Amino acid sequence: MVGWREWLVLPTLGIDRIKAKIDTGARTSALHAFSVVDFQRNGRQWVRFGIHPDQYSTETEIFCESPVHDVRVVADSGGHREERYVIIADVQAGAMCFPVEMSLTSRDTMRFRMLLGRTAMRRRFMVDPSRSFLLGR
Repeated sequence: MVGWREWLVLPTLGIDRIKAKIDTGARTSALHAFSVVDFQRNGRQWVRFGIHPDQYSTETEIFCESPVHDVRVVADSGGHREERYVIIADVQAGAMCFPVEMSLTSRDTMRFRMLLGRTAMRRRFMVDPSRSFLLGR
């Protein structure tokens, strides 16, 4: 059981704590990213990007690199369509750790730096929308 918001860890990206909205309305998970640059490494497309992991703050910056899994057109909650890089990164939620597809997009103006979408939650979690932080900090 998880609440509507939870603290998660993204160990493969070096993020030791990020507050995420558990969003059953979003199919794909989304991660805040800025200064997104794609490049080639060993004949494969990669992406380098920065993250502001702290809610409402741009003071802390963490820069990450990941292979590009896909490039997709994603519609946000307002119906605006945007082409985004999609990566796969491990997510640790409580004692569980599992790979998650996540699109990279600027979320500086959004309340949460990460959304955990329903595809990532499938067969893993039940959501109690009346509670928060059931997995602890």
